[in-house]
Amino acid sequence: MKKIALIIMSAFVLNASIAQKPVTVGGAAMYATKDIVDNAVNSADHTTLVAAVKAAGLVETLKSAGPFTVFAPTNEAFAKLPKGTVESLVKPENKATLTKILTYHVVAGKWDAKAIAKLIKDGNGTAALKTVSGGILKASMKDGKLILTDEKGGVATVTIANVFQSNGVIHVIDTVVLPS
Repeated sequence: MKKIALIIMSAFVLNASIAQKPVTVGGAAMYATKDIVDNAVNSADHTTLVAAVKAAGLVETLKSAGPFTVFAPTNEAFAKLPKGTVESLVKPENKATLTKILTYHVVAGKWDAKAIAKLIKDGNGTAALKTVSGGILKASMKDGKLILTDEKGGVATVTIANVFQSNGVIHVIDTVVLPS
């Protein structure tokens, strides 16, 4: 009986350690016990996003209880924008525009890839995700990947899904999505 109990306990410990293995983003482990901001600042792939979040004054919001689903563009995604765009957006006089763009990347609630895929299936191939900015992102699947289409027709692909945080979930995207 003790042997069976020990085997069962070992299985639980093994499963718990597998479940808690952090995802690596931008060369850094992302811990489910940390909030969105505390994880993002460690990702070498998200330095532009972190600087933009700071410039927009959204740090405290993204450190709050949430939960939030953040579609997090990489530095390469920001680099796709026309030259000078990021530098212009982080200026104090453009804070409102920057805030609108950043909050367009955030959906209230904790939407993992499985939940979004269900919405897409229930929506016959597409789902409308209402963003914190009040805009809509259309979600769909293509070749097994989660795709976002913004209000201007721009398309982003989720490259890393389900990066769980204490206050939500991050999905890394390859393109900045833009509201109308």
